[in-house]
Amino acid sequence: MSFGFPWGLLALGALVPLVAAYFLRRKQKPVVVSALFLWRTPRPRAEAGPRFERFTREASLLLEVLAVVAAALFLADVRLGEDARTRHLVLVVDGSLSLSARGPDGRSVLEKVRAEAARRVEEEKATRVTVLVSGTVPRVLAGPEAEPSSALASLESFRALGADHDVAPTLLWAQELAGPGKRVHFFTDASPSEGQAVPPAVRWTALGMPRDNVALLSAWRRDEGTTATVTLRVARFGAGPEETEVRAVARPGPGAKEGTERRERVQLPEEGAATLRFTFENAGDMEVSLPPDALPEDGEARLPPAPERRVRVALAEGLDAQARSALERFLSVAPGLELGPGEGALLVGPRGSDARVTVGAGGTVRTFVGPFFAEKGHPLLDDVQLGGVRWAAGGEAPPGRPLMTAGDVVLLSEEEGRLHLNVDLSRSNVQRTPAWPVLLGNLLREVRRSQEGFPRRQLSLGEPLSVVTRSGARYTLEGPEGERPLFGAGSLSLPPPAVPGRYTLERDGEPVDAVVVLPLDARESDLRSRGEGDRPAQAGASDDEGGAPSGRARWPLLVLLAALLADFHLTRRTEVK
Repeated sequence: MSFGFPWGLLALGALVPLVAAYFLRRKQKPVVVSALFLWRTPRPRAEAGPRFERFTREASLLLEVLAVVAAALFLADVRLGEDARTRHLVLVVDGSLSLSARGPDGRSVLEKVRAEAARRVEEEKATRVTVLVSGTVPRVLAGPEAEPSSALASLESFRALGADHDVAPTLLWAQELAGPGKRVHFFTDASPSEGQAVPPAVRWTALGMPRDNVALLSAWRRDEGTTATVTLRVARFGAGPEETEVRAVARPGPGAKEGTERRERVQLPEEGAATLRFTFENAGDMEVSLPPDALPEDGEARLPPAPERRVRVALAEGLDAQARSALERFLSVAPGLELGPGEGALLVGPRGSDARVTVGAGGTVRTFVGPFFAEKGHPLLDDVQLGGVRWAAGGEAPPGRPLMTAGDVVLLSEEEGRLHLNVDLSRSNVQRTPAWPVLLGNLLREVRRSQEGFPRRQLSLGEPLSVVTRSGARYTLEGPEGERPLFGAGSLSLPPPAVPGRYTLERDGEPVDAVVVLPLDARESDLRSRGEGDRPAQAGASDDEGGAPSGRARWPLLVLLAALLADFHLTRRTEVK
């Protein structure tokens, strides 16, 4: 049993005065008569005892109670058995940032979506509503099969701040929730592109409007010592202004009593983007903004301090003089380093040692000038150019997987996180070519990436979230949408965050690192292709639940009528002598 309008049960309150009228009826005064034959309907008693007519008053009360209950059930829209089946409506809302764009009247696309969704729920007389939000990771906003008021309330508090994405997975999921042959309502701000596959049961409703827009394409901050440098890329989409003003505000940081504000006018090209930089001293959080326009969200960015990860490097005993000299020259100019032994230090040692990086040659030494064969795409070999390099290597191959070879000799190998350089620097010139600092720089970069926390401190919408964790600890990710546990150890690649904001990595309840996801996505900032349209679902799709009645059940009215007729017949019946 279910009720379409539970407030109708308040009609049961009529039972109180009805029952009271039977128990509080006024007593009649006794009348003395000379004979009963003067009365039209005397009540003689049978010798065997009272007759059944004695219960006539109670039967009338029961019939009237039945009539009140039937009326209340009709008002409450009672449903039994097959009639109790719900009318389920599945709504899908595009979670892209562009739905936050505002029209000339200041009304956002998302506000139009809310109004249209409420109208559809009322139009379809839905008793259960499921609301999905499309995104890089689709999610349930309300339901499954929530009360219509609860579903619409969830939609009122929803903000569209996601990255550009493919909506097909969400629409297919919505079809599964709706059931075979049932219609799905999808709300977005643009009609489907030419050639885009849309499931036949989907009604595609676009409520957008083409607008010109100026946006931040990227914002990046780097801190070196007390100096913070912010690099911005600004672009315009459409026939917007040819220039704009960029405002940067640096909140006070360590050693600063007050913040600093700067404004700069920048020319916007028709194609591409303009790049500009701001430099601040002793800056805390930094806020960058553009003048408000059709999509204010992509013109604002808040950048917390992002100091470069420091790496500790130690040189082990036993390195030959040439190798130690070449390493010390590089380490003396490389930024973000701390030299000397310590916890977590990158230890560089001679061949055969247990150092993380070994340098040295074993066996008969041969000199190679090429050709050199390197594993394509390995991060340690990015931009390592070996033209003009003379590399002297030993005949004994180092352990591990070869990364670079010359003929049948392994020059560089990797073994479970350890790196082996098969090189005799006293007979080579590689340490005097650009390949040497590039190779070591790549090594330090990978070491930084393997440190606990986030390898990158600033991300744009739609970028996957990379994080490094240690084994034996409990990690959680705290963000705008709450807290969630992380499973696994080492380098983890997480799905792109659904909404922008600050995400904090916690180890055993203590903060370890933080990353900021900025509401920036060039594809979402381009509003020129947005518009209105309504593509109906193909024939055969419906919102009906296969035989569910469209109006109230009629059987309570029949019970009400039958009870009233029976009560009328019972109360007017008279007994004749």
